[in-house]
Amino acid sequence: MTPGGVAVPDADGRAGRTGRALESRAGDAVLVAVALADAWAYTGTGEWAAVAPGAAAALALPARRRWPVAVFVFTLLAMQLGHNVVAALIALFSLAERRRARRVLAGSALAYAICSNLPELDGYEPADAPDFAVAVCYSLTAAGVAVLCGRLVLTRRELARNMAELRAAQEHRRELHARAVLARERAHLAREMHDVVSHQVSLIAVRAGALQVSADTADTKEAARTIRTLSAATLDELRHMVAVLRAPGDPDAELAPHPTPLALLDRLIADSGLDVTLTGEIPRDAGPEVERAAYRTVQEALTNVRKHAPGSTVVVEFRRPGSALEVTVTNTPARQPALGLPSARHGLLGLGERAEHLDGTLSHGPTPTGGYRLHLQLPSRRLGDRAEAGAELPAPGGFAARATGERS
Repeated sequence: MTPGGVAVPDADGRAGRTGRALESRAGDAVLVAVALADAWAYTGTGEWAAVAPGAAAALALPARRRWPVAVFVFTLLAMQLGHNVVAALIALFSLAERRRARRVLAGSALAYAICSNLPELDGYEPADAPDFAVAVCYSLTAAGVAVLCGRLVLTRRELARNMAELRAAQEHRRELHARAVLARERAHLAREMHDVVSHQVSLIAVRAGALQVSADTADTKEAARTIRTLSAATLDELRHMVAVLRAPGDPDAELAPHPTPLALLDRLIADSGLDVTLTGEIPRDAGPEVERAAYRTVQEALTNVRKHAPGSTVVVEFRRPGSALEVTVTNTPARQPALGLPSARHGLLGLGERAEHLDGTLSHGPTPTGGYRLHLQLPSRRLGDRAEAGAELPAPGGFAARATGERS
Protein backbone atom coordinates (compact mmCIF):
# COMPACT_ATOMS: atom_id res chain seq x y z
CA MET A 1 0.00 0.00 0.00
CA THR A 2 1.40 3.37 -1.01
CA PRO A 3 1.24 6.44 1.26
CA GLY A 4 -1.68 7.68 -0.80
CA GLY A 5 -3.66 4.54 -0.02
CA VAL A 6 -3.32 2.95 -3.47
CA ALA A 7 -2.78 -0.80 -3.45
CA VAL A 8 0.33 -1.83 -5.35
CA PRO A 9 0.63 -5.46 -6.49
CA ASP A 10 3.69 -7.21 -5.17
CA ALA A 11 5.34 -10.53 -5.74
CA ASP A 12 4.49 -11.84 -2.25
CA GLY A 13 0.81 -10.97 -2.72
CA ARG A 14 0.64 -12.69 -6.11
CA ALA A 15 2.43 -15.73 -4.72
CA GLY A 16 0.00 -15.86 -1.79
CA ARG A 17 -3.04 -15.66 -4.05
CA THR A 18 -1.61 -18.35 -6.32
CA GLY A 19 -0.96 -20.62 -3.34
CA ARG A 20 -4.49 -20.15 -2.01
CA ALA A 21 -5.95 -20.86 -5.47
CA LEU A 22 -3.98 -24.10 -5.75
CA GLU A 23 -5.02 -25.08 -2.24
CA SER A 24 -8.71 -24.45 -2.98
CA ARG A 25 -8.51 -26.48 -6.20
CA ALA A 26 -6.90 -29.38 -4.39
CA GLY A 27 -9.61 -29.21 -1.70
CA ASP A 28 -12.35 -29.13 -4.34
CA ALA A 29 -10.87 -32.21 -5.99
CA VAL A 30 -10.90 -34.09 -2.69
CA LEU A 31 -14.52 -33.09 -1.92
CA VAL A 32 -15.69 -34.05 -5.41
CA ALA A 33 -13.97 -37.44 -5.05
CA VAL A 34 -15.65 -38.05 -1.66
CA ALA A 35 -19.07 -37.02 -3.01
CA LEU A 36 -18.65 -39.30 -6.06
CA ALA A 37 -17.71 -42.19 -3.78
CA ASP A 38 -20.82 -41.54 -1.66
CA ALA A 39 -23.08 -41.57 -4.74
CA TRP A 40 -21.47 -44.75 -6.10
CA ALA A 41 -21.50 -46.64 -2.78
CA TYR A 42 -25.12 -45.82 -1.94
CA THR A 43 -26.58 -47.13 -5.17
CA GLY A 44 -24.77 -50.45 -4.84
CA THR A 45 -25.88 -51.43 -8.34
CA GLY A 46 -22.96 -50.13 -10.32
CA GLU A 47 -25.33 -48.79 -12.97
CA TRP A 48 -24.38 -45.36 -14.32
CA ALA A 49 -28.04 -44.34 -14.67
CA ALA A 50 -28.50 -44.64 -10.92
CA VAL A 51 -25.21 -42.91 -10.15
CA ALA A 52 -25.65 -40.04 -12.64
CA PRO A 53 -27.76 -37.62 -10.46
CA GLY A 54 -25.42 -37.96 -7.49
CA ALA A 55 -22.37 -37.65 -9.74
CA ALA A 56 -23.81 -34.47 -11.28
CA ALA A 57 -24.29 -33.01 -7.81
CA ALA A 58 -20.69 -33.89 -6.90
CA LEU A 59 -19.32 -32.34 -10.08
CA ALA A 60 -21.24 -29.10 -9.36
CA LEU A 61 -19.44 -28.56 -6.04
CA PRO A 62 -16.49 -26.50 -7.44
CA ALA A 63 -19.03 -23.79 -8.41
CA ARG A 64 -20.45 -23.51 -4.87
CA ARG A 65 -18.28 -20.50 -3.96
CA ARG A 66 -19.54 -18.42 -6.87
CA TRP A 67 -23.17 -19.59 -6.85
CA PRO A 68 -23.82 -21.07 -3.38
CA VAL A 69 -27.63 -20.90 -3.54
CA ALA A 70 -27.89 -22.38 -7.03
CA VAL A 71 -25.52 -25.25 -6.24
CA PHE A 72 -27.39 -26.06 -3.01
CA VAL A 73 -30.74 -26.15 -4.82
CA PHE A 74 -29.20 -28.35 -7.53
CA THR A 75 -27.91 -30.83 -4.95
CA LEU A 76 -31.39 -31.02 -3.37
CA LEU A 77 -32.93 -31.82 -6.77
CA ALA A 78 -30.23 -34.43 -7.40
CA MET A 79 -31.13 -36.07 -4.08
CA GLN A 80 -34.65 -36.70 -5.38
CA LEU A 81 -33.39 -38.39 -8.53
CA GLY A 82 -30.56 -40.32 -6.98
CA HIS A 83 -28.47 -39.93 -3.85
CA ASN A 84 -25.68 -37.68 -2.63
CA VAL A 85 -26.03 -36.58 0.98
CA VAL A 86 -22.37 -35.53 1.14
CA ALA A 87 -22.72 -33.14 -1.81
CA ALA A 88 -25.83 -31.54 -0.29
CA LEU A 89 -24.14 -31.04 3.10
CA ILE A 90 -21.04 -29.55 1.47
CA ALA A 91 -23.22 -27.15 -0.54
CA LEU A 92 -25.12 -26.21 2.65
CA PHE A 93 -21.81 -25.56 4.42
CA SER A 94 -20.65 -23.25 1.62
CA LEU A 95 -24.00 -21.44 1.69
CA ALA A 96 -23.62 -20.80 5.45
CA GLU A 97 -20.02 -19.70 4.85
CA ARG A 98 -21.16 -16.93 2.49
CA ARG A 99 -24.60 -15.89 3.71
CA ARG A 100 -25.45 -14.35 7.07
CA ALA A 101 -29.27 -14.32 6.76
CA ARG A 102 -30.52 -16.60 9.52
CA ARG A 103 -33.91 -17.20 7.93
CA VAL A 104 -32.28 -18.32 4.69
CA LEU A 105 -29.99 -20.72 6.54
CA ALA A 106 -32.78 -22.10 8.73
CA GLY A 107 -34.99 -22.65 5.67
CA SER A 108 -32.11 -24.30 3.82
CA ALA A 109 -31.46 -26.70 6.73
CA LEU A 110 -35.18 -27.58 6.92
CA ALA A 111 -35.33 -28.09 3.15
CA TYR A 112 -32.35 -30.44 3.33
CA ALA A 113 -33.99 -32.45 6.14
CA ILE A 114 -37.23 -32.80 4.19
CA CYS A 115 -35.65 -33.58 0.81
CA SER A 116 -33.30 -36.16 2.26
CA ASN A 117 -36.28 -38.07 3.75
CA LEU A 118 -38.82 -37.73 0.93
CA PRO A 119 -37.89 -41.16 -0.49
CA GLU A 120 -38.92 -42.67 2.84
CA LEU A 121 -42.54 -41.55 2.23
CA ASP A 122 -43.03 -44.27 -0.41
CA GLY A 123 -45.20 -46.89 1.27
CA TYR A 124 -45.57 -44.68 4.32
CA GLU A 125 -47.78 -46.09 7.11
CA PRO A 126 -48.85 -44.36 10.36
CA ALA A 127 -46.88 -46.89 12.33
CA ASP A 128 -43.70 -45.59 10.70
CA ALA A 129 -44.26 -42.04 11.98
CA PRO A 130 -41.80 -42.32 14.94
CA ASP A 131 -39.04 -43.66 12.69
CA PHE A 132 -39.71 -40.91 10.13
CA ALA A 133 -39.53 -38.25 12.85
CA VAL A 134 -36.24 -39.65 14.13
CA ALA A 135 -34.84 -39.63 10.58
CA VAL A 136 -35.90 -36.01 10.11
CA CYS A 137 -34.26 -35.07 13.44
CA TYR A 138 -31.05 -36.78 12.38
CA SER A 139 -31.13 -34.91 9.09
CA LEU A 140 -31.79 -31.61 10.86
CA THR A 141 -28.87 -32.31 13.18
CA ALA A 142 -26.55 -32.98 10.24
CA ALA A 143 -27.77 -29.83 8.49
CA GLY A 144 -27.33 -27.81 11.70
CA VAL A 145 -23.75 -29.01 12.06
CA ALA A 146 -23.00 -27.99 8.46
CA VAL A 147 -24.58 -24.56 9.00
CA LEU A 148 -22.72 -23.99 12.30
CA CYS A 149 -19.39 -24.99 10.73
CA GLY A 150 -20.02 -22.61 7.86
CA ARG A 151 -20.91 -19.78 10.23
CA LEU A 152 -17.78 -20.53 12.25
CA VAL A 153 -15.58 -20.21 9.16
CA LEU A 154 -17.39 -17.00 8.17
CA THR A 155 -16.95 -15.51 11.64
CA ARG A 156 -13.30 -16.48 11.73
CA ARG A 157 -12.70 -14.87 8.33
CA GLU A 158 -14.43 -11.65 9.38
CA LEU A 159 -12.51 -11.61 12.66
CA ALA A 160 -9.20 -11.99 10.80
CA ARG A 161 -10.18 -9.16 8.47
CA ASN A 162 -11.18 -6.95 11.39
CA MET A 163 -7.91 -7.71 13.18
CA ALA A 164 -5.95 -6.80 10.04
CA GLU A 165 -7.87 -3.51 9.76
CA LEU A 166 -7.27 -2.84 13.46
CA ARG A 167 -3.53 -3.45 13.09
CA ALA A 168 -3.44 -1.19 10.05
CA ALA A 169 -5.32 1.53 11.95
CA GLN A 170 -2.94 1.22 14.91
CA GLU A 171 0.08 1.40 12.62
CA HIS A 172 -1.39 4.46 10.91
CA ARG A 173 -2.03 6.07 14.30
CA ARG A 174 1.55 5.38 15.40
CA GLU A 175 2.81 6.88 12.16
CA LEU A 176 0.69 10.00 12.66
CA HIS A 177 1.94 10.30 16.23
CA ALA A 178 5.56 9.95 15.08
CA ARG A 179 5.01 12.61 12.44
CA ALA A 180 3.45 14.94 14.99
CA VAL A 181 6.40 14.47 17.35
CA LEU A 182 8.82 15.03 14.48
CA ALA A 183 6.96 18.19 13.43
CA ARG A 184 7.16 19.57 16.98
CA GLU A 185 10.89 18.81 17.18
CA ARG A 186 11.49 20.39 13.79
CA ALA A 187 9.56 23.50 14.81
CA HIS A 188 11.52 23.69 18.07
CA LEU A 189 14.81 23.35 16.21
CA ALA A 190 13.73 26.01 13.70
CA ARG A 191 12.90 28.43 16.52
CA GLU A 192 16.26 27.86 18.22
CA MET A 193 18.18 28.27 14.97
CA HIS A 194 16.36 31.47 14.14
CA ASP A 195 16.47 33.01 17.61
CA VAL A 196 20.08 32.17 18.49
CA VAL A 197 22.14 31.57 15.35
CA SER A 198 20.36 34.09 13.16
CA HIS A 199 20.72 36.83 15.76
CA GLN A 200 24.43 36.27 16.25
CA VAL A 201 25.25 35.93 12.54
CA SER A 202 23.24 39.07 11.79
CA LEU A 203 25.23 40.91 14.44
CA ILE A 204 28.49 39.70 12.84
CA ALA A 205 27.32 40.93 9.43
CA VAL A 206 26.38 44.36 10.82
CA ARG A 207 29.70 44.75 12.63
CA ALA A 208 31.62 43.65 9.55
CA GLY A 209 29.74 46.18 7.43
CA ALA A 210 30.55 48.93 9.88
CA LEU A 211 34.21 47.89 9.93
CA GLN A 212 34.33 47.86 6.13
CA VAL A 213 33.15 51.48 6.04
CA SER A 214 35.44 52.76 8.80
CA ALA A 215 38.59 50.75 8.04
CA ASP A 216 41.74 52.66 7.10
CA THR A 217 43.63 50.01 5.13
CA ALA A 218 42.66 48.03 2.05
CA ASP A 219 43.44 44.69 3.72
CA THR A 220 41.11 45.47 6.60
CA LYS A 221 38.35 46.55 4.23
CA GLU A 222 38.75 43.33 2.22
CA ALA A 223 38.67 41.21 5.37
CA ALA A 224 35.54 42.99 6.58
CA ARG A 225 33.93 42.58 3.18
CA THR A 226 34.68 38.86 3.20
CA ILE A 227 33.22 38.46 6.69
CA ARG A 228 30.10 40.37 5.71
CA THR A 229 29.69 38.31 2.51
CA LEU A 230 30.08 35.02 4.35
CA SER A 231 27.66 36.15 7.05
CA ALA A 232 25.06 37.12 4.44
CA ALA A 233 25.44 33.75 2.69
CA THR A 234 25.12 31.95 6.02
CA LEU A 235 21.94 33.87 6.84
CA ASP A 236 20.52 32.98 3.43
CA GLU A 237 21.15 29.26 3.94
CA LEU A 238 19.91 29.50 7.53
CA ARG A 239 16.63 31.07 6.41
CA HIS A 240 16.25 28.32 3.82
CA MET A 241 16.85 25.58 6.40
CA VAL A 242 14.44 27.18 8.88
CA ALA A 243 11.77 27.30 6.16
CA VAL A 244 12.36 23.62 5.36
CA LEU A 245 12.21 22.65 9.03
CA ARG A 246 8.90 24.46 9.44
CA ALA A 247 7.44 22.85 6.31
CA PRO A 248 5.05 19.99 7.21
CA GLY A 249 6.26 17.76 4.36
CA ASP A 250 9.07 15.31 3.89
CA PRO A 251 11.66 15.41 6.72
CA ASP A 252 14.34 14.79 4.08
CA ALA A 253 13.33 17.87 2.10
CA GLU A 254 15.87 19.72 -0.01
CA LEU A 255 18.48 21.56 2.05
CA ALA A 256 20.90 22.33 -0.78
CA PRO A 257 22.43 25.77 -1.37
CA HIS A 258 21.12 27.75 -4.31
CA PRO A 259 21.14 27.20 -7.22
CA THR A 260 23.31 24.03 -7.06
CA PRO A 261 26.06 23.19 -4.54
CA LEU A 262 28.88 22.39 -6.94
CA ALA A 263 28.17 25.54 -8.94
CA LEU A 264 29.29 27.47 -5.84
CA LEU A 265 32.50 25.50 -5.36
CA ASP A 266 34.76 28.19 -6.85
CA ARG A 267 33.19 30.81 -4.60
CA LEU A 268 33.64 28.53 -1.57
CA ILE A 269 37.34 28.11 -2.36
CA ALA A 270 37.87 31.79 -3.11
CA ASP A 271 36.29 32.85 0.19
CA SER A 272 38.20 30.27 2.22
CA GLY A 273 41.37 32.39 2.48
CA LEU A 274 43.49 29.28 1.84
CA ASP A 275 45.97 28.23 -0.81
CA VAL A 276 43.82 25.67 -2.64
CA THR A 277 44.38 23.67 -5.82
CA LEU A 278 41.23 22.26 -7.47
CA THR A 279 41.84 19.38 -9.88
CA GLY A 280 39.84 16.69 -11.60
CA GLU A 281 36.45 16.47 -13.27
CA ILE A 282 33.51 17.93 -11.35
CA PRO A 283 30.45 15.77 -12.17
CA ARG A 284 27.74 17.23 -14.35
CA ASP A 285 25.34 14.28 -14.08
CA ALA A 286 25.12 14.01 -10.27
CA GLY A 287 21.82 14.22 -8.44
CA PRO A 288 21.15 16.89 -5.79
CA GLU A 289 22.02 14.61 -2.86
CA VAL A 290 25.35 13.64 -4.41
CA GLU A 291 26.20 17.27 -5.16
CA ARG A 292 25.29 18.28 -1.65
CA ALA A 293 27.46 15.53 -0.13
CA ALA A 294 30.47 16.48 -2.29
CA TYR A 295 30.05 20.20 -1.58
CA ARG A 296 29.69 19.69 2.18
CA THR A 297 32.77 17.44 2.20
CA VAL A 298 34.93 20.16 0.64
CA GLN A 299 33.35 22.81 2.86
CA GLU A 300 34.00 20.86 6.06
CA ALA A 301 37.55 20.01 5.02
CA LEU A 302 38.41 23.66 4.33
CA THR A 303 36.85 24.70 7.65
CA ASN A 304 38.96 22.13 9.50
CA VAL A 305 42.10 23.30 7.70
CA ARG A 306 41.45 26.89 8.79
CA LYS A 307 40.93 25.77 12.38
CA HIS A 308 43.65 23.15 12.80
CA ALA A 309 46.25 23.76 10.06
CA PRO A 310 46.42 27.47 9.24
CA GLY A 311 48.94 28.40 6.57
CA SER A 312 48.90 24.97 4.92
CA THR A 313 48.25 24.29 1.25
CA VAL A 314 45.22 22.24 0.18
CA VAL A 315 44.51 20.01 -2.82
CA VAL A 316 40.85 19.28 -3.70
CA GLU A 317 40.60 16.43 -6.20
CA PHE A 318 37.53 15.09 -8.00
CA ARG A 319 37.87 11.67 -9.63
CA ARG A 320 35.47 9.51 -11.65
CA PRO A 321 36.72 5.90 -11.50
CA GLY A 322 34.26 4.31 -13.88
CA SER A 323 30.94 6.01 -13.22
CA ALA A 324 31.50 6.47 -9.45
CA LEU A 325 32.60 9.68 -7.73
CA GLU A 326 35.51 10.27 -5.39
CA VAL A 327 36.31 13.53 -3.62
CA THR A 328 39.66 13.86 -1.83
CA VAL A 329 40.84 16.87 0.18
CA THR A 330 44.47 16.78 1.36
CA ASN A 331 46.36 19.48 3.25
CA THR A 332 49.98 19.88 4.26
CA PRO A 333 51.14 20.42 7.87
CA ALA A 334 50.27 23.72 9.55
CA ARG A 335 52.71 26.63 9.11
CA GLN A 336 51.08 28.83 11.74
CA PRO A 337 49.81 28.22 15.28
CA ALA A 338 46.38 26.55 15.30
CA LEU A 339 43.41 28.65 16.36
CA GLY A 340 41.89 27.77 19.71
CA LEU A 341 38.36 27.21 18.38
CA PRO A 342 35.91 24.72 19.93
CA SER A 343 35.48 21.43 18.07
CA ALA A 344 33.31 18.38 18.80
CA ARG A 345 33.96 16.50 15.50
CA HIS A 346 30.27 16.77 14.65
CA GLY A 347 31.21 17.87 11.15
CA LEU A 348 33.01 14.63 10.34
CA LEU A 349 30.23 12.66 11.98
CA GLY A 350 27.67 14.39 9.76
CA LEU A 351 29.76 13.73 6.64
CA GLY A 352 29.94 10.04 7.55
CA GLU A 353 26.16 9.92 7.93
CA ARG A 354 25.71 11.59 4.53
CA ALA A 355 28.03 9.05 2.90
CA GLU A 356 26.25 6.14 4.58
CA HIS A 357 22.87 7.48 3.46
CA LEU A 358 24.13 7.44 -0.14
CA ASP A 359 25.66 3.93 0.23
CA GLY A 360 29.13 5.45 0.08
CA THR A 361 32.13 5.60 2.40
CA LEU A 362 34.03 8.38 4.16
CA SER A 363 37.59 7.96 5.40
CA HIS A 364 39.91 10.48 7.04
CA GLY A 365 43.20 10.55 8.87
CA PRO A 366 46.71 12.00 9.02
CA THR A 367 49.11 11.64 6.11
CA PRO A 368 52.69 10.35 6.44
CA THR A 369 54.02 13.90 5.94
CA GLY A 370 52.05 15.31 8.88
CA GLY A 371 49.07 16.66 6.97
CA TYR A 372 45.52 15.39 6.84
CA ARG A 373 43.42 13.62 4.20
CA LEU A 374 39.62 13.41 3.82
CA HIS A 375 38.22 11.01 1.21
CA LEU A 376 34.58 10.57 0.08
CA GLN A 377 33.56 7.76 -2.27
CA LEU A 378 30.02 7.42 -3.68
CA PRO A 379 28.82 4.47 -5.80
CA SER A 380 27.79 4.91 -9.41
CA ARG A 381 24.14 3.94 -8.78
CA ARG A 382 23.74 7.16 -6.76
CA LEU A 383 24.71 9.41 -9.67
CA GLY A 384 21.50 10.44 -11.38
CA ASP A 385 20.59 12.27 -14.54
CA ARG A 386 21.22 15.96 -14.10
CA ALA A 387 18.29 16.77 -16.36
CA GLU A 388 15.93 15.18 -13.86
CA ALA A 389 17.47 17.02 -10.90
CA GLY A 390 17.17 20.53 -12.25
CA ALA A 391 18.98 23.08 -14.37
CA GLU A 392 22.29 22.55 -16.12
CA LEU A 393 25.38 22.90 -13.95
CA PRO A 394 27.40 25.96 -15.00
CA ALA A 395 30.88 25.16 -16.22
CA PRO A 396 33.22 25.54 -13.24
CA GLY A 397 36.14 27.83 -13.68
CA GLY A 398 38.35 26.17 -11.09
CA PHE A 399 39.58 23.07 -12.93
CA ALA A 400 43.28 22.61 -12.20
CA ALA A 401 43.38 26.21 -11.02
CA ARG A 402 45.06 27.87 -8.06
CA ALA A 403 42.99 29.88 -5.58
CA THR A 404 44.63 32.07 -2.97
CA GLY A 405 41.62 33.68 -1.34
CA GLU A 406 40.53 35.73 -4.34
CA ARG A 407 37.56 35.02 -6.59
CA SER A 408 38.42 33.12 -9.75
